[in-house]
Amino acid sequence: MPLLPRRPAALYVPVRGLLEARVPWGRDRALDHVVERERHLVPFLLTKDALLTAAPPPHAVPLHALPSSIPFPFRPLRFLRLYGSAFELSPHPVAVSPTHRLAALHLDEAQAIDSTRADAADRLLRLLMLAPSRALPLHLVARIRLDLGLPSDFPRSLLPHYPDYFALSSDGRLLELVCYRKDLAVSDVQSYAQRTGGYKVGDPIAFQLSFPRGFELDKNVRKWLDEWQRLPYISPYEDGSHLAPRSDITEKRTVAVLHEVLSLTVGKKMEKEVLVKLGEALRLPPGFRKVIARHPGIFYLSHKLRTQTVVLREAYRRHMLMIKHPIMGVRYQYLHLMHMGKEEAGKAKGKERKTMRGEQTIGDEYGADGENDEDEDGYDDEEDEEDEGENVEAGVASEDEESDDEGAENIGHPADGETGEPQPETSGRIQVAN
Repeated sequence: MPLLPRRPAALYVPVRGLLEARVPWGRDRALDHVVERERHLVPFLLTKDALLTAAPPPHAVPLHALPSSIPFPFRPLRFLRLYGSAFELSPHPVAVSPTHRLAALHLDEAQAIDSTRADAADRLLRLLMLAPSRALPLHLVARIRLDLGLPSDFPRSLLPHYPDYFALSSDGRLLELVCYRKDLAVSDVQSYAQRTGGYKVGDPIAFQLSFPRGFELDKNVRKWLDEWQRLPYISPYEDGSHLAPRSDITEKRTVAVLHEVLSLTVGKKMEKEVLVKLGEALRLPPGFRKVIARHPGIFYLSHKLRTQTVVLREAYRRHMLMIKHPIMGVRYQYLHLMHMGKEEAGKAKGKERKTMRGEQTIGDEYGADGENDEDEDGYDDEEDEEDEGENVEAGVASEDEESDDEGAENIGHPADGETGEPQPETSGRIQVAN
């Protein structure tokens, strides 16, 4: 297969000595809300797919026949009852079927997937182009298929349409690149620089930075960051094996790869655990996980939903996507449908209890088009209470960081009785040049 040629000579960039500097974690309520509003969306979509992707779709599926791989947050029966606007339950034996509203939205999603099939193929192709081996494990691609906006049956419904792009290995475990397209080997950062003027290949490019209100960097870190931004930009589609390990230029290329991966997702975010596995498959240098915490102006690490999610800052204006992919438009409508079910369940519970506080319902935070129209500061106070008392300056090393080099970031673990959400990573120590 045609591959991108190796760079003939090493790029000389001084390897810098290091000065210990602390990069704090600062909470961004808007981006936390981006993550929090998708609570239960993954099990919801997987359940929907189990009901509606069969040919022909069944009228009802026994509860015990739902795939065991669906990560229900609690008992499946309770989950399905919570979203009565999407799922209908029938007794004896208990079975679940989609409502008309859910089936109609599924058709809208199928149309959006069909209309963006070429775009999905190009994004998947570019992801394979980032891999030095020009291949990725199929199970890993399947794990990120919701992030990439791929259909649930993409090995059958997408890959066969692009035999010049993709092939499966003989054992069916690897998704392999067939053709390297140089015209697609332009990163999102380079594309933006070209649109905003005067960029030529090899020119330095500064990443877009933004910080939450009140966030401050140590002056030594700010000085290092300013100099780091002026380093040459090495495209993630170029071979980086010639770069000196543990150098600032290698770090800048690592940031470029992670930035490009997040840019290829429809929601411009990904769970950190999955991003780490993908980074390992892309053969990023050891310790690359620490890069996320060292660059809070580029990546935001949210600790909502009892996990860690990496969000690409520049893709959002507060909690709103700057560019909304058609697939995301449909997902916002799914979220709207989910909240309708919660609202109906809340009203029913309020009628039964008739407490002194009156009827207590869950508000609908999504407009008719599925987009969020709450006020800029209208985030969930309950979530603020969950985070109250978090110590952003202390913690113990988490399991996924213990294997990293000395100086890895620390994540605090909650004491008994707290919410159980991971504490923020705050000791992202930058080893800054002297």
